Amino acid sequence: MSTMTRPTLALEVPPRPSRLWPTVITIVVGLVVVAATAGLPIDWSDLGEIPGQLVHYGRLMFADPNWEKLPRALFETWRSISMAWIGAILCVVVSIPLGMLAASNVGPVWLRMPLRGLFAIIRAIPEVIIALILLTVTGLTPFTGALALGIAGIGTQGKWVYETIESVQEGASEAVRAAGGGTAEVTRWALWPAAAPALMSFALYRFEINIRTSAVLGLVGAGGIGSMLANYTNFREWDTVGMLLIVVVTATMLMDAVSGAIRRRITGGTRVRTRRAQRATVE
Repeated sequence: MSTMTRPTLALEVPPRPSRLWPTVITIVVGLVVVAATAGLPIDWSDLGEIPGQLVHYGRLMFADPNWEKLPRALFETWRSISMAWIGAILCVVVSIPLGMLAASNVGPVWLRMPLRGLFAIIRAIPEVIIALILLTVTGLTPFTGALALGIAGIGTQGKWVYETIESVQEGASEAVRAAGGGTAEVTRWALWPAAAPALMSFALYRFEINIRTSAVLGLVGAGGIGSMLANYTNFREWDTVGMLLIVVVTATMLMDAVSGAIRRRITGGTRVRTRRAQRATVE
């Protein structure tokens, strides 16, 4: 009976990955941070005084807030929320069709590349800069803030739209194409139904962002609670500033909670209804 020997397999150890480029990038980033820090006129000895100053001004603002201006603060907060809502609607109305055309499975390359470049340019410009440019045309009105929020949101919202459209599964699109549908039919009957819940959720998230940004735009004269906050800060009326901050934080948290609940309902509504139907069937 012959003895069979198993052939020995030589194990090839893969080469150790090079750490040259990660090390070089880390060193370059570190040098940039050091150069940026060294180039700023910072008196590092003042850092020790910051906690004491925060406690001092916090006591001035929140120890005894001035509630006499609360009705006007609520009215200005409502104007800021209105600006945020109008800006979100303008942003969504413009960004959804443009974002869908910028998707690789909808628009041609000669159209989607300029649109993506436009979105990138808009994202690079802060809302405050857009508001300052619009002030020369529309003046110091809440419409200026709403228009600035709408224009500034197109860049981010448009990017969310075409990324969402591109992530839709191809099954429904292939079925529509097999039935003889063109790009318009595929967009209407396959892509839009699948992407609509996510796009509506992004639109509400844009509204949440606009609420926070509307207070900042008020600092440059766009109206709303931000203008009131800037005025009383300039006059050093810290008790009124504390009241305004309480109103701003409370209103922002309330609108975030409402918007978040609606977004969860939009994105999870199908699953919730399915669970209820399954529970009813079992019972």
